[in-house]
Amino acid sequence: MADEQGQRVRRGPGRPRQEHMNRAVLDAVVDLVAESGMGALTMDAVAARAGVSKPAVYRRWPTKQDLIIAAAESRIGPLNVPDLGDFRAELRVVLTTRMEAYRQPGVGRLLAGVIGAAAEADAEPAAYRAYTARVMSETRHVLDRGVARGDVRPDADLAAAATLVASSLLFRLVGEQQKPDEALVESVVELIGRAIQP
Repeated sequence: MADEQGQRVRRGPGRPRQEHMNRAVLDAVVDLVAESGMGALTMDAVAARAGVSKPAVYRRWPTKQDLIIAAAESRIGPLNVPDLGDFRAELRVVLTTRMEAYRQPGVGRLLAGVIGAAAEADAEPAAYRAYTARVMSETRHVLDRGVARGDVRPDADLAAAATLVASSLLFRLVGEQQKPDEALVESVVELIGRAIQP
């Protein structure tokens, strides 16, 4: 490769290409599920849709379970809520960010697929537990910070509260087949706040 002056430019490591391939594969998973449901999700279909080889997909995600979890995380993403000095304000950020992620096209079917795949006989429970721990980690951090700050009761069941926060939006989306909205966010903030604040 050459620059504008004709000088030889050394190509850097292949990381951007790898990231592009990862994105193409995970986008293909979400698109296939959104269009045709989990039944359409095969390694062959994903590779064809992403324009990559099947061995390339298997190298990165050895099982369909790995691929489904990675696709879900690609849409939900990590979360980092700054210290706003108020538990309810921080919880509102968590819920609003998750609500916006869950409203993306295809995410409802994808998350339903994650739940369904977790119940399959050959599912690896540890992989799903690790996934849910990652998704819920910022909620736990917000709760712990609230305890340290004094606006969450130290005797509150934080594990149960984190589960209620995560499941409220998820059940609205998957179980009730409705997109979560701002009214649900505010209701959950109010209900959780009443339950665990001094």
